[in-house]
Amino acid sequence: MKISWGTGIWVLYGSFVLLILTMVGMSVVQKIDLVTDKYYEEEIQYQGKIDKINNAKSLAAPLVWEVTEAGVKVNYPKELQNITGVVNFYCPSDNSKDFSVKIQPDLGNTQYIPTQNAAAGRYRIQFDWKSGEMGYWNEGIVNL
Repeated sequence: MKISWGTGIWVLYGSFVLLILTMVGMSVVQKIDLVTDKYYEEEIQYQGKIDKINNAKSLAAPLVWEVTEAGVKVNYPKELQNITGVVNFYCPSDNSKDFSVKIQPDLGNTQYIPTQNAAAGRYRIQFDWKSGEMGYWNEGIVNL
């Protein structure tokens, strides 16, 4: 059996259309996690974040955290008082694992964040904190 040129072209064209429709279908069901839902608002205020990072770098004693079996132990600089803010745990692979904790240090400027209820995985830990009117930003990677 011989295939004519016209039939061959239509078979090739039909295969191409099926390939494109398959790729479109696959892209529609692909899960996309954004870093934040307020991307543009945060981008506008990015200079403030840069200033907070520079403030954190200029501290005599930096903010230090340590991952233990039951949670994260955070040591804030001893010379700072009235520390407030939030600690964000951001999971790049699945935003449903993200969670936040308010900063509430004890009298020794230490805070213990329990992570028993957190899903296991790699997190970007982000500290957005302030002491008085001065704001600070620290971040790093932790494995829970």
